[in-house]
Amino acid sequence: MSLDNTSRPDRPGLDELVPSRYALRVGEIDVMVVSDGVLSLPGAMLGHNVDPAVRAAWLEDMFLPPDVLEWALNVVVVRSGGRTILIDAGMGAEFPDLPRAGRTVQRLEAAGIDLASVTDVVLTHMHMDHVGGLLVDGVRDRLRPDLRIHVAAAETKFWESPDFSRVSMPPGFPDALRRTAKRLLHEYQSQLRTFEEDHEVAPGVLVTRTGGHTPGHSVVRLASSGDRLTFAGDAVFQVGFEHPDWYNGFEHDPEEAARVRVRLLQELAANRESLVATHLSFPSVCHVAVDGDVFRWVPGPWEY
Repeated sequence: MSLDNTSRPDRPGLDELVPSRYALRVGEIDVMVVSDGVLSLPGAMLGHNVDPAVRAAWLEDMFLPPDVLEWALNVVVVRSGGRTILIDAGMGAEFPDLPRAGRTVQRLEAAGIDLASVTDVVLTHMHMDHVGGLLVDGVRDRLRPDLRIHVAAAETKFWESPDFSRVSMPPGFPDALRRTAKRLLHEYQSQLRTFEEDHEVAPGVLVTRTGGHTPGHSVVRLASSGDRLTFAGDAVFQVGFEHPDWYNGFEHDPEEAARVRVRLLQELAANRESLVATHLSFPSVCHVAVDGDVFRWVPGPWEY
């Protein structure tokens, strides 16, 4: 393949050089991790409750820049029991100042996944980088009229009057998050299917509310033929393995988010199942190991 044949802003439609989808199986369940792109955010978002010098030292140890961190954005497509389930929908196209995010729709198409084939959407929570893809112009018209969107009841209630008193976000983000969530609730109201604590979307596909990051934040657990994988949404960030007590700037209840993170990582380490998360580097498939008083990220072997 000629490197000159790769995608450029002035040459749309050509193949991208970087991989943007990764397929694997969990027992009898088909899984595809799809990259929505990357989001540039201040490094302080990793842990706003720690000494900036300590945070800067961690970033340096990880060979990461001190000021701006590129956050991966991952969504997942699951096929089980005759259903095609999209877990989260990416950033969408509403934010032109975030040009490298919002690729979910085009990358689903590149993977041969017709939007009309999606029977269910699971929203881990309603931050704009998880729901925005549903709000892209023309997307709703291409989705099935009987599409079911599963989200925790606590999440929809929270966004009726959201509390941003404990977050630490860059300027403009709270307003954008409010606006996006309000629009989603309005446009998809008839297709929302809320649950209290957990709900089986399809055979072996269980969505469970954790709270913490947002009141209705949820994870999706896949289980089939003795194999298991958890999509953790925003419960786990890269720094959360070594420093699960660091508060992420987007957490609406940072203390509870830290407790959720520790419990989840302990469970994943104990049962040795695979982990995928929104903001771990694509394709993000990994395992969790216990390393003394903290955790260790163990990349999964690439499945060719």
